[in-house]
Amino acid sequence: MAKITCGLGTSHIPLLGHIIDKGDSGDEKWAPIFDGYQFTKKWIREQKPDVVVLVYNDHATAFDMKVIPTFAIGCGEEYHPADEGYGARPVPTVKGAPKLAWHITESLIKQGFDMTIVNEMDVDHGLTVPLSMVFGEVEEWPCQVIPLAVNTVVYPSPTGDRCLALGKAIRAAVEQFPEDLNVQVWGTGGMSHQLLGERAGLINQEWDLAFLDNLKSDYEKLGAISQVEYIRESGTEGSEMVMWLIMRGALNHEVNEIHRHYHVPVSNTALGHLIYENVDKKGE
Repeated sequence: MAKITCGLGTSHIPLLGHIIDKGDSGDEKWAPIFDGYQFTKKWIREQKPDVVVLVYNDHATAFDMKVIPTFAIGCGEEYHPADEGYGARPVPTVKGAPKLAWHITESLIKQGFDMTIVNEMDVDHGLTVPLSMVFGEVEEWPCQVIPLAVNTVVYPSPTGDRCLALGKAIRAAVEQFPEDLNVQVWGTGGMSHQLLGERAGLINQEWDLAFLDNLKSDYEKLGAISQVEYIRESGTEGSEMVMWLIMRGALNHEVNEIHRHYHVPVSNTALGHLIYENVDKKGE
């Protein structure tokens, strides 16, 4: 049977993709950022995931004000890097996992989640930057990817509790899939940042670090945070952190945190990254 073994959280700051694509990730200026992913690159080579369910938000690339799905799952064969205004990133085409994606979709709908099904879409930095930060520069991505797009751009976003519940539902779906697959769930976005308005450039390190501390064991408490509170404490774009809750909900109650990295600033954003491995216990 398929099994979710690990969860990974990471920011998806577009500047990082630009730095990698220019070949500048080794520069002294950027070293403190990228050094925090060296452990992860070694770890992922050892883990060898078959499929990553990658939770991200689309930045008006595949979806815009005409269509705003709260939760959209990619069931296609492949997804091309999007042109976000400066040409598509020179990274590999993302290979989908349609058989597992359709299975998850059917299960989620039966569990009460009205998923938007997407068979064709281009994927922007929200999805490709995490892949680059974890796998590095490769000729092809070494695993299949199921994109799970969450609306965190247009009010209202889904609640933290709903995102935790979605993660738990994804776990139940994966565990019912008959193939022997090593599946990981990645939550991306955040951390605190505000791109526009009078508070542009806001970073709240205390808030970010408390979120990371609570995510391991007190994640149910994080589910109660309202979107208004996210905006007030972590900026208008800080609500992206609800996507980390989908990752956390997909894991066992007990996990081991094997890596954490936090750095400010990156552009005008706080960067967060961590890895959880499931602790296998009877009944979980």
